[in-house]
This record gives sequence, C-alpha cells and structure tokens, in this order.
Amino acid sequence: MPIIPTTVSDFIYLASQSPRRRQLLEQLGVRHELLLPDANEDSEALELVLPNEAPTAYVKRVTQLKLDAALLRMKRRSLPVAPVLCSDTTVALGRTIYGKPQDAADARRMLAELSGHSHRVLTAVVLGTARKREQALCESRVTFAPMSSRQIQTYVASDEPLGKAGAYAVQGKAAAFISHMSGSYSGIMGLPMFETAQLLRSFGFKI
Repeated sequence: MPIIPTTVSDFIYLASQSPRRRQLLEQLGVRHELLLPDANEDSEALELVLPNEAPTAYVKRVTQLKLDAALLRMKRRSLPVAPVLCSDTTVALGRTIYGKPQDAADARRMLAELSGHSHRVLTAVVLGTARKREQALCESRVTFAPMSSRQIQTYVASDEPLGKAGAYAVQGKAAAFISHMSGSYSGIMGLPMFETAQLLRSFGFKI
C-alpha cells in the first residue's frame, strides 16, 4: 500500500527568534519561513513556571503553548498553511528549572549554582498544524567544572549568557568550563537534529 503524505506543504514555519535554531534547521535542508511574534505578543509570559512544576512537564507544556500561539499568528496574518516548528530548552538541576537569566546578576547566580555539578538540558520540539501535531523530547547532560567567581564574572561580562537557558551557550565561551557532556549536542544548542528529523518525516518531508 502506498504511503500517503500527511502534508502537501513543501516548507515549514519556524516560530523561533533563535539564530541557532535557524542554523540547525538549515542543516537539514528544509525550506522554512520565520513566523515571529507580533510586537504586542507577550512571548515571555508563555515561559512562566507553574508552582511545583517538574522540568520535563514544563518544557513540554511551554512548547505546546508556543505552537498554539504560532498557529493563531499564522491564521491572523492569513498566511499559507504549513506545519509550524516550535522548540523550547531548559536547564534543570534536580527539580530546579533554570530559564533565561533576567539580568547579569541572575546569570551569575545561575552559573554559581551550576558550577561543579552535572545538570540536565531538556529540549522539547513540536511540529504541527491545526489538525495534527507531533512532539519529541531530547534529554542531555552537561557537567561544569568548578568555576571561580572571577571566571563567572568574566563570562557574564561577555553578555553571552543573556537570553540563554541556564545562562550559557554550549557553542560559545562556556565550552571552556564544560568537563563532560552526553546526549545531543544540537539538543543542548536548542534544536535536536535527530528528533526534529523524525518529526519532519512524520509530516511527509524526506529527510
């Protein structure tokens, strides 16, 4: 029996402002258009943590909310219908969730707490339309060597930690402090290639 494609679209929308996610998606060779929030959308509100929420439940829920918002955005703008890809990454030490730091002081606090410990990096990805959605979760582990206050201060002064979950970018200067990692490097960056390719295949894309 022939396989019937689940979508007739030859492109997807990427609902993310992250240049890293766009770069990773380009590696898969999938044609995509950015579907960024309107100026009056409060995207940060979607990332608020609920009381006693577990990290895995949190990252899955936030990614679904991002997709809901993006699909409404697509409809509101009367754009051609196509699958929308959303992703969210969080860092977790035990049940403590480390999102994007609010400022430099918050970044220093996060890094001081992660210093000398192993933590999880959870990245959820969802691809969907109004009729169908598929989600995947990627879990990796990163170990930071002990960092001195001066090292943390210097790193935060580079501004690299701002806007990054856990206050660091694995592909940047923070690599000098990572003694071990396991799992998906692209997942730690923000878009796990293996899981994303699986989702795209489920929508008929040849990856």
